[in-house]
Amino acid sequence: MNKKAYGLGDLVELKKPHPCGANAWRIIRMGMDIRIKCTGCDHSVLIPRSHFEKRLKKILEKGEGMDVDQNAR
Repeated sequence: MNKKAYGLGDLVELKKPHPCGANAWRIIRMGMDIRIKCTGCDHSVLIPRSHFEKRLKKILEKGEGMDVDQNAR
């Protein structure tokens, strides 16, 4: 199985939709855990990377590639 290349700022689709009905999520933090934000209701969820990779269906659009150093300032 091929690993999908995802990054900070990407818009992704997960296997199951959010209870609000939206199925698109924006990746807003990456590390051992990944924080994603629902595009429908702006609810954010922090999940372990392994769970995220299992639930990832496809990448809808690539993000602008935010640099980690820019966020620290």
